[in-house]
Amino acid sequence: MPLGHVPLSVLRQRITTWYAEAGRDLPWRGPGCSPWGVFLSEVMAQQTPLSRVEPVWREWMARWPTPSGLAGAAPGDAVRAWGRLGYPRRALRLHEAATFMVVRHGGDVPRTPAELLALPGVGPYTAAAVACFAFDIPEVVVDTNVRRVLARAVEGKALPAPTLTRSETELATHAMPAGRHTAPSARREANVWNVAVMELGALVCVARGPRCEECPVADLCAWRAAGRPPYDGPPRRGQAWHGTDRQVRGEILRRLRDEHAPLPLTALEGAGPDRSQLMRCLDSLVADGLVEPLSRKRFRLPV
Repeated sequence: MPLGHVPLSVLRQRITTWYAEAGRDLPWRGPGCSPWGVFLSEVMAQQTPLSRVEPVWREWMARWPTPSGLAGAAPGDAVRAWGRLGYPRRALRLHEAATFMVVRHGGDVPRTPAELLALPGVGPYTAAAVACFAFDIPEVVVDTNVRRVLARAVEGKALPAPTLTRSETELATHAMPAGRHTAPSARREANVWNVAVMELGALVCVARGPRCEECPVADLCAWRAAGRPPYDGPPRRGQAWHGTDRQVRGEILRRLRDEHAPLPLTALEGAGPDRSQLMRCLDSLVADGLVEPLSRKRFRLPV
């Protein structure tokens, strides 16, 4: 593993010190936040800026402060409350996960990564993050921001690979403090490190236009020392939006959310550039469980 000459203990200390001063004061990071609040934040924040997540998170916590509260609501209520966060299937997965928690865990968020992984819609990252941030279990938490910081600071690369590799996971594991499963101080350091390195990637070591002059480890960064060479890996495709099925699906859901009642097919006309795309997107929403057909000409959010 190409660790170069970067002293990881110094890297951790610098970044965690920076985080103590510069980290954002987000409600799910506070000591009074429940495991359910942490779980919600992690699902909502997937591929979504935290500035957009916070108001929706607050609304959900006020309306459904426990898993049983959400489980007792209609799935359509979850989709409606999701608003414009994007990837609305996450709202349904949250409803399914809350129901699972009620049935299997007495209405509590499970503690262990294995139990969390068994929840609908939960993958390795979310399971590790919830175990760490909700229950202080020092799991290795690797998101896009962590990967980018380590790729630059340790490996001297402009950007990590398009998808998570085994070597990246090994590097992230190596970057964690030794003895984190046995020594309380190392466990605390590991949990703070996880959120601190993510925050550095989100605020300073960003994908485009990194603010190296603000970075607490700029003098240790292998990428900066190498002259900030450009990315030379596989092509990275941006996500289009205008005119795509994602846009049309979002517009169909917006119309159904706004009306709070079933809509005829005629009220959905114009959600896409042509009828064939509209019907394709409507069929996909029905297949995903996000829209419920009352007939071939009337639709509503699921109840």
